[in-house]
Amino acid sequence: MGREIDETWIDEAVERYQRIEARLAELDRVVKGVEVTVRSPDDLVEVVVTADGTVRDVRIHGGARSNEELSRAVREAVTAAADAAGWARRKLHAEMFGAYQPLT
Repeated sequence: MGREIDETWIDEAVERYQRIEARLAELDRVVKGVEVTVRSPDDLVEVVVTADGTVRDVRIHGGARSNEELSRAVREAVTAAADAAGWARRKLHAEMFGAYQPLT
């Protein structure tokens, strides 16, 4: 005896997949447009980054006493920007996909 195919379940699964794919495409588009601005702890460097991790701008606000101090400020600001981009991406993902429940 062969297995019965639940065509309704298959149709619903396909529709759900298509909705998720459309949402993923929307998420990819949205993360490119969301910008986060962070500064180094000493306010020497400001970095603007998108939620997809693209650095849009780096601003040096002067006042560094040495190249080492400026390098440290750049590293700290870039690290903070990467963290902020990840946070923004996770927040957007949760907003867009939080209502989706796994198939059961």
